This record gives sequence, C-alpha cells and structure tokens, in this order.
Amino acid sequence: MAPTLTLKPGTAWGDAWQRCLAVAPEAFQDDRVLNLWDGTWHRDGRALPATTPVDGTPIAGPPRLDATTAHQAVRASLDQHRRWRRIALPDRRARVSATLDALGEHRELLALLLVWEIGKPWRLAQADVDRAIDGVRWYVDEIDRMVEGRTPLPGPVSNIASWNYPMSVLAHAMLVQALAGNAVIAKTPTDGGLACLTLACALAAREGIPVTLLSGSGGELSEALVRSPEIGCVSFVGGRDTGARVATAVADLGKRHILEQEGLNAWGIWNFTDWDALAPLIRKTFDYGKQRCTAYPRFVVQRSSFDAFLSVYLPAARSIRVGHPLVVENPSDHLPDLDFGPLINAAKAKELADQVSEAIDRGAVPLHRGDLADGHFLPGQDLSAYMAPVTLLNPPSTSPLHHAEPFGPVDTLVLVDTEAELLAAMNASNGALVATLSCDDPATYDRLAPQIRAFKTGHGKPRSRGDRDELFGGFGASWRGAFVGGDLLVRAVTEGPAPERLPGNFPDYHLMPD
Repeated sequence: MAPTLTLKPGTAWGDAWQRCLAVAPEAFQDDRVLNLWDGTWHRDGRALPATTPVDGTPIAGPPRLDATTAHQAVRASLDQHRRWRRIALPDRRARVSATLDALGEHRELLALLLVWEIGKPWRLAQADVDRAIDGVRWYVDEIDRMVEGRTPLPGPVSNIASWNYPMSVLAHAMLVQALAGNAVIAKTPTDGGLACLTLACALAAREGIPVTLLSGSGGELSEALVRSPEIGCVSFVGGRDTGARVATAVADLGKRHILEQEGLNAWGIWNFTDWDALAPLIRKTFDYGKQRCTAYPRFVVQRSSFDAFLSVYLPAARSIRVGHPLVVENPSDHLPDLDFGPLINAAKAKELADQVSEAIDRGAVPLHRGDLADGHFLPGQDLSAYMAPVTLLNPPSTSPLHHAEPFGPVDTLVLVDTEAELLAAMNASNGALVATLSCDDPATYDRLAPQIRAFKTGHGKPRSRGDRDELFGGFGASWRGAFVGGDLLVRAVTEGPAPERLPGNFPDYHLMPD
C-alpha cells in the first residue's frame, strides 16, 4: 500500500501569502497585490480570481488595469527614466547590488511563490531565483566595459514576457536594463508569476530602481506598452502569434525591439552509437514538463538506429516523476525531487491531451503514455492541470504537434533515411532557438550543423538559453530584433556611436554576432 502524503508544514499558499504581507506590506494588502507605477504602489485595477495549477485552490489574481491608466504609468516611467539615466554608474551598480542582496535574503519565499503560481518543482524554483541573482551579479561586475562609449535609450524598456521563468528571464532582464541606465516597465504574465514578480519589484523599488509593474490583458495594454512614443525598446518573450503582432507594431514605428518567439527545437540522431551517454540526457529534457523555450520535444532519428534509440529513450521516459511539488510522507522530509509538477493550467493540459488524441486518430503511433496514477499526489487532489509524459511516432502533418512547440511533456519522433530528410525534419518550424545533433563523426557534425536553422546547435549535448557571457537569439520565425546574452543584452538596451547595426534578426537585415 502506498504511503499517504501530506502538505509539508509551512509551505501552504496561506503561509506564503502571510510572509508576503510581512515582507512587503506596501505591495501586498489583504487578499490582493497592487500595481507599481510612478514610484508608488496603487490599489487600482480590477482584481480577477485565480487558482493555482498545483491543486486548483484559490490564489491572488492579477489587478487588471485599463488602457488609460496604463498610458499614465508609461508617461510616469519616462519621467523616471530621464532622472535615472543621469545617475552615475557606481550609484546604479550599488542599488542593483543591494536589490540582489534582498532577493537572496528572501530566496526561499520567492521560490515558494513560483511553486504555487506556476507549478515549478522546488529544485527548479530555487534554480530560477538563483540564476536571476547570479546572472545579474555577473553584469554588475562587468558593466563598466559594457557601457563604455554607450548611453541609455531615449525612453524606458517595456517588458512583456511569458510566465515560465519570471525570475531568471524577466526579473534578470529588468535589472540589467536598469543597470544600463534605463527605467523598466513589465507586464505581469497573464498565466502566473504575479506574486513572485511583485515581491521582487518591491525589493527593487525600495533601493530606488525605477521599475513599473502592471497587470492587464495584452489587448488592453498593448497600445500603451508597445506603441507608446515614450517607450525606448520593447522586449517580448512568448508565442509566435502574439509576437507577430508586436513585431508589426514595432516595425511600423521603427522602435528598438527584442522579440523571442517559440520554435520546435529538435534533437537529431544520425550515424550514432554512444547510447549510454544519451540516456541521462533524454531524461533531463523532461525538466519542468518541457515548459521552457529551450525544451527538446522533437527527436529526428535515423531509421536504422530506431531500435537502439528506443532501448534508451523508453526507460528514461518511464522513469519521469510527476506530482505535487510540496507534499511529503513525513513532515520532517525534504520536499520531493520531481521532474515536473502541473502544466501552467488545466486548459493547457486539456489542449495538449486533445492534440495527442487527434494526432493518434490521424495515424500517429503512441510509443509511450505515462499514468498519473503513478504520480506523487495528495489523496483526492485536483489533477486537472497535470499531464503524464506522452511520446508519439510520426505525427501527421496536419497536427500542430508536427510543426509547433507543444510546451508540455509531449515528445514526437520522426524517422528519416537520408541527410536531406534529417535536415528537413529538424527545420520543420522555420527556425528554432536551440538544436542538437548526435553523431559519432565530428566531420559529419561540422558539415550538417550549419544547415540546421537554430541559433545554437550542440554536438550530442543539449543547449540552453545560457547565462553570463553566453549569447542568445533565434533563426527564422523564432526571433525578431536584437540578439541578447552577455554584452549583447546591454548593447540591445543602450545606444552606441552612429551608425550602429546591432546583431539580430531585423526586417531589413540579419547580422550574426562576431
């Protein structure tokens, strides 16, 4: 008989909320969070109900602003920007460093909020916070040479980001943008991360960082956050449909932009025999339920190696642990080390399940389907946002799973017989952020890798977004605007001597970094 699990004491949403009220009473009041603009926390906007994907219980919902208030907030941010850009770099560095110290002090609370709001397992939630802090510290140490001969933008940077990495992507970018001399604006992601970002921004605002944090629908706020003449740069992370609309707006206005969009990242297997090395890498690709921009949901496998590939792939997929990130057998136990918890919401889990069923009806072959009955859950808890891993062979071309990123634990396998078929299958989404090619012969890799339309391609190893001095971008439809990472992130949000062409993927040119 399986042991009965219980929520670890001190980790309930109510516990986290009371800690927020105590740490940042200016930003958290009663049962709601506030919006931050013009240097002040405002109890405005219409607070919407929200539930956690972890078990469906209520949590704090976003206080959605209207367009008029959003425009006021943008104008106020421009005033902050004009003051901040005149502050000397040593002072900016000191304020950002103090913010990082505060984030470190409240690391566990920030991570706990990530667990409840977006379902990250405890290990990954802590890593998200740590990567934000450590990454910005690197910029603090390197910023002098990065801004030499450069100036802040004419207006603030507007950040619109997806929910999956509120700290290591969004908060990290905001603090680096501020370090470089810009006021920063962020819209809280629609699907999650509200309380975590609010706490992080409260700690930054206390140190005098000119940060604005707003909640609202993309349709209601986009005119202010994308098209306002006060905005100096738009930084977007999200899907291709929304990204295309943002790209059209910024292109029409000639506005500086950084638009990271989805792509189907593929892992190719060609003339490969080192299967023992591949097995642990396959298991790691399931981290956070593949809800990351650098996930690998597509494996393109040489047909003659398919049996050997399955011999390592299937045991790895069957070993994945899914469950409630905060439940334990005994109150004194450490939190479980899970591969992933829920997807971002029940609607996403249903959407993916429907896509899987439709693909199978149209001819895809199910090679593996996990079972939530084997998961790590509270008795009788709501499982509507959870999905066990699924692997499909040869999804039909009419299925979204054939050409689009699923953003969930659904792998698709495609068999190929020639190098031309390998490349075509790996390039199915017209550009990707990362890719990997596993082959024994280095010369074969060197010949094929340049033909894979991904910004980063690994030889037998996964690639990631990267930290510190590692650059990041995308090919094809997966990226528009300036590339980022390392020096390029600071270059993207500052102005250099004219004429300057930033490395990136722009409407009138594509320039790779040196």
